[in-house]
Amino acid sequence: MVAEALTSDAVHLAAGGVGVVVALAAVYLVDRPSGDWTRAPRSRLLLGVPWGTLLTIAGVIGVYLFVQSGVDDPNRPVVIPFRSWSYFYPEGLVWSSFAHASRGHLTGNLLSALVAGGLAEYAYGHFPDGREVDRGGRPAVRLRRLPSLLRGLPIRLRRLPERVREAPSRIAAVESPAESSYVRAFLIVPGAAVAFGLLSALFALGPVIGFSVVVFGYWGFALVSRPVAAVVAMAGTTLVGVLYDAVRVPVAFAEASPSYGVPGWANVAIQGHALGLIGGALVAVLLLRRRARRPNRVDRDADSESTAGRWRYHPVATADDGEGSRADATTSGNGSRADATERSALLVFGALLLFGASRRLWAVYWYLGNERYELYRAVGVGLLALLAAIVAVAAVSRDDPLWPARAVPEPETLRDGIRSATPAALGVLLLVAALAAVAGPGVVPNLVAVDGADLPGDPIEVEGYQVTYAENVEDQLVGVVDVEAFGRSTSVNTSGVIVSDPDREIWTTAVSKGNLAFWGYRAVDVGGAGWRETVWVQRVGWVAANGGPTYRVDAVRNETRRTLFVSDPARAEPRIDGRNVTVAATQGGFELRVDGPDGNASAPLPAANESVTLRGVELVRESDVLFAERGETRVRIAQRERYEGRQ
Repeated sequence: MVAEALTSDAVHLAAGGVGVVVALAAVYLVDRPSGDWTRAPRSRLLLGVPWGTLLTIAGVIGVYLFVQSGVDDPNRPVVIPFRSWSYFYPEGLVWSSFAHASRGHLTGNLLSALVAGGLAEYAYGHFPDGREVDRGGRPAVRLRRLPSLLRGLPIRLRRLPERVREAPSRIAAVESPAESSYVRAFLIVPGAAVAFGLLSALFALGPVIGFSVVVFGYWGFALVSRPVAAVVAMAGTTLVGVLYDAVRVPVAFAEASPSYGVPGWANVAIQGHALGLIGGALVAVLLLRRRARRPNRVDRDADSESTAGRWRYHPVATADDGEGSRADATTSGNGSRADATERSALLVFGALLLFGASRRLWAVYWYLGNERYELYRAVGVGLLALLAAIVAVAAVSRDDPLWPARAVPEPETLRDGIRSATPAALGVLLLVAALAAVAGPGVVPNLVAVDGADLPGDPIEVEGYQVTYAENVEDQLVGVVDVEAFGRSTSVNTSGVIVSDPDREIWTTAVSKGNLAFWGYRAVDVGGAGWRETVWVQRVGWVAANGGPTYRVDAVRNETRRTLFVSDPARAEPRIDGRNVTVAATQGGFELRVDGPDGNASAPLPAANESVTLRGVELVRESDVLFAERGETRVRIAQRERYEGRQ
């Protein structure tokens, strides 16, 4: 009974939960009475909850379950039709930023979105200038109020429909709808995320998929508006992931096993991530500078007790007259002192560097074809540092003119504008240029249509899709635009299961040759919004003694098997009385060939525990091993191919 309890998920979950509750209670007791932990969120968020982020996350989950058919198999959603293939395939562009390749992909992005999106939404705020909130009293006072609150709950529920009907009139009564906390929470924040995802898909380089471009937009916004909190939140993302795994799988069992996959940095969609990061940072810079210049604003930010000065809206003060604005410790427009380090570009620069390094934004690489990659790590680190510097300059630079003596108060011409340029304007210009440099390469590939030429072999057709297997054929996905630079070219070859649909502008290696050789079989899901068809692809082979493998690749759909590919024969190294034995894959099977001085002979591979004689050599199959016998000689000729992923 004790042993069962030790392995029970419920027992472990309860024990872990008790530990967390005790720890939080101890910290809360130490923090009393000054710390009401919900006061800061409630001062900027409706009920202290990031509703817009939660609504966006719910929408992404809905796409995974119902659009990608994840409700049928959560571990294997339909992926291929929901990538951003081309401008000529709008469906892929619409869904690519909100669809995901696997449940792990979805979980990782949404946990990060919960942290980064919540922080970005807090910085944006449901209340433009924040609001005063009471401390809520001590816990004992709250407990005494609880019975009366519960008694009044039915009345509040009866009034709920009336309050919902009154919501439009309340919103209309606000001077600007954008000032309404409900509009900001339930329309602007999720609407901005959707718009950002749709817009970024237009500039994606290659058939990307995933919400990460929006997640990186959240991070970019947070790193500019709250750099210190964003760095802490990076660790918070790890904590949220651990908590999620602890609740989902309290007790896990594992053992050593082989695995197959490309290098981790080769799975990073660096262009899309950089696009999201720069876009989010640019939005934050423009928004916070606008807030800093807003006349007669009410400074009621929740951080006012711990973080004084203009830092609440922007990491630098706007241009002030006099020398006081240039002192190490200055007095801002609202009369509070701001520490110089709070306005340091080094803080934003360091936060961007830490984030970029942890999220592999340095992973600049070139695809060499057939699952070979070349990483330019040093160049990537340099580019990351430059990007961090550009964001810091845009976020922190002052509005003082670069050349005060030449500045014009109201520039009307381009020349006057250049003479009156400020570091802040220059930083924003550099940030826009960086965004254009990252987004630009994604335009031309999206304008090129897929070649409609026939695929090699005998493809299986499913509602316009063609599924086949080929080796060392030109990769039409990478080579959609012929580019040669520094001894490298986009004209590369690929091997594996190929899926094509010219009408949808799709051409991709869905399963690589190495992946199929590792696992032995793979599922290829094709389809569209709300429907799927599965084609199973299987590799079956024999390995000749010191002669390499020979194999065939079959596709199975609706219990119908078709051979897609047959490899070259494999000759065994041993010779028996001057005779060579060769194993050859054929359509639907294998055959044995014996070459000798008296000529050649062939026969189908015998079944298990049976034999066949060719040119005086008896070929005996014992289970998955093939032997050749002649007289007193007996040698192993071949054995059935084994797949590491299935052992």
